[in-house]
Amino acid sequence: MSTPTPATDDPGKSALPPGTTVPFARMHKWLRRAIFVCLFALVIEGAFTVPALALWYGWPTLSFTEICSELMKVRYSDDTLECRHPYPLSGPPFGGPPEAAGQRTAQDEWGIQPKPGWDRIGFRELVQIHEDRLAREAAQEKAPPPR
Repeated sequence: MSTPTPATDDPGKSALPPGTTVPFARMHKWLRRAIFVCLFALVIEGAFTVPALALWYGWPTLSFTEICSELMKVRYSDDTLECRHPYPLSGPPFGGPPEAAGQRTAQDEWGIQPKPGWDRIGFRELVQIHEDRLAREAAQEKAPPPR
C-alpha cells in the first residue's frame, strides 16, 4: 500500500511562484504581464509630462521659476506672489505655513466641486501674461508722479 504524497512534493507546483495554485497559474502570468505593461506606461507618461507642460506654458522663453510665479499669480489673482528658488528646506511640507496661507484673493467658487475663477491657460499664454505684466510695471515707473 502506498502512502499519499503531500501536495508540496508535486513537481508542477514547485515551479509556481509563492501563493499561486495550478488552476490560477495562467491567470497570474497574464496579470503579472499586464501590470508590468501598465507600470512601464506610467513611467513613460511621467517622463514626458513635465517637459510637455513646460513647453505648453512657455519654457524656452520663461524659466521654470518664472512659469511657477506666473501660475501662482494667475491662480491667486495676486501680482505680488513669487516662487522661491532655491526652495528652503524649512518650507512646507516640513515646516512653516502652507504655500497660500492667508491668501484671500483667489476668485474660485467653492462647493462640492470647486470651479476656478480663472480661464484655462492656453498654449504659451503665460509668456503673453508675463510680457503684459512687465509692460505695465515699466509704464508705472515711467509715469509722472501724481500731483
